[in-house]
Amino acid sequence: MLSLVKGGVRIAVRVATRAARAGIAGMRDGDLLVRLNAPPVEGAANAELIEVIANALGVSKRSVSIAAGEQSRRKIVHVSGVSVDEVQSKLPSAG
Repeated sequence: MLSLVKGGVRIAVRVATRAARAGIAGMRDGDLLVRLNAPPVEGAANAELIEVIANALGVSKRSVSIAAGEQSRRKIVHVSGVSVDEVQSKLPSAG
């Protein structure tokens, strides 16, 4: 689920689009479940995912990128400048 890589952390994420409320919603099948308001059209869901992760971790949106799975519900998100411990303390469900 979490892995330390050079310069940051990678997080396995599963997204649920068109949700009533956006935010971190726990775990599903070993991945961090993130609910998004946006539909999976023209990158809207990916942009909202970056914003939700950045806000939850207290980092800038520039520090968050999608490393794999841009067209999939299951994604690998790269967060620069944070440690695994920081992620686990700010996202308790990720630990």
